[in-house]
Amino acid sequence: MFERYKYILNIALESVFINKFRSILTALGIIFGVAAVIAMMAIGKGAQKEILDQMKLVGVNNIIITPKTEKSKENSKKTESTSQTQDQQTTKESAKYSPGLTLKDAQCIAQFIPTVEKVSPEVIYTTDIVKDAHRSSTKLTGVTPDFFQVFNISLSQGEMFNEEQLREGKPVCIIGPAIKSKFFSRENALNKDIKCGHIWLKVIGVLWKRDVNTSTADDLGISDYNNTIYAPIQTLLSRYMDRSLITSTSLHGSGSSDDDGDYRGSGAISADQSRNQIDKIVVQVRESDQIKPTTELLRRMIQRRHSGSEDFEIKVPELLLKQEQRTKDIFNIVLGAIASISLIVGGIGIMNIMLASVMERIKEIGIRQAIGARKKDITLQFLSEATLLSISGGLIGIILGIIISKLITQLTGILTIVSPLSIFISFGVSASVGIIFGYMPAKRASGQDPVASLRYE
Repeated sequence: MFERYKYILNIALESVFINKFRSILTALGIIFGVAAVIAMMAIGKGAQKEILDQMKLVGVNNIIITPKTEKSKENSKKTESTSQTQDQQTTKESAKYSPGLTLKDAQCIAQFIPTVEKVSPEVIYTTDIVKDAHRSSTKLTGVTPDFFQVFNISLSQGEMFNEEQLREGKPVCIIGPAIKSKFFSRENALNKDIKCGHIWLKVIGVLWKRDVNTSTADDLGISDYNNTIYAPIQTLLSRYMDRSLITSTSLHGSGSSDDDGDYRGSGAISADQSRNQIDKIVVQVRESDQIKPTTELLRRMIQRRHSGSEDFEIKVPELLLKQEQRTKDIFNIVLGAIASISLIVGGIGIMNIMLASVMERIKEIGIRQAIGARKKDITLQFLSEATLLSISGGLIGIILGIIISKLITQLTGILTIVSPLSIFISFGVSASVGIIFGYMPAKRASGQDPVASLRYE
């Protein structure tokens, strides 16, 4: 029995190789169909990985509260109800006094909202850092240890801030790996001093390197962890500048102003001249389903603490990313469906060519039947030819799909990931197409009358 099937397969192979050009044209539909499916699934997989990486960067179940920019304030004023006159709106706004975003806001959130897991306030200044005649401008950020837990950031060297350093605002810092590479490339950074503005800070820790897309980081309010220096938040408020305090400097406006409303004092510290004591509060919620109600509670609490003035913005990066993921999933499904159509078209091409082949080889079918071939043998022969074409087209398509995916990454910068599942699905579909669309021509060939076939000219 095995020898019989082997003989039939050899006949099918001979037929495919004898008509090489026709076989190649027949398989082209399958080749491009499989390649398109693999490439589209690779793009989808890459997009999914990017979203997951971004979710890791913004942390899990995080809500970000930031002061509202002047542009946002102007836009919000334009969207207010037209039932009040412009004079009434001005009077109403001027009657409200808000202290801005403060450390006390963060403390109240942690104390009074039960759904909150952690709260991480941040103060961000731009400063010049100096060491051994090397100078560079970077971000100096005041944080608490909760910051590193909220954003899943770990240390490669050293230790975290302790209670004494946090309470007394000690001049210590944790640096990003890019800072270490630039200023401590040939030495151990731990316990070394680095000048940030006019203050010398002792390095007590170094962060692990994390890949951060700059445009994505800006959109989601993520810091560039690699190129930032972190100090206890009390260190920045007590040793550098506390914008909530009214000083002679703030009253007389000393320090050189720039067009963006920032200033650079003698300590080489640049900061927004707003009344906001802190620049950001990151709130981590215990459960994902508590994000929306917690967001509403936060809005009401801060607005009440700010005398009814909505001078802050609340972002939920995870929800934005999930929405983006859903959009990309729908897009990838559409692309995959369009690519799959080419597989169906390729299957129809196989069926058409095989039907034409049956008509051309009627006499050959009659001779085979005359020397003892059964209907089953004829069916198996033509079905084998169709399957061979689809499988070989599938294999070539897989190779082509992988090449296309790599080219997309190199030429466009779009991340593509070819998964074994996409290869398995594409190959399985291509083989199925050959069997399904090859069955009808094979059945028709086996149904030929041997006497009529022998007389056919």
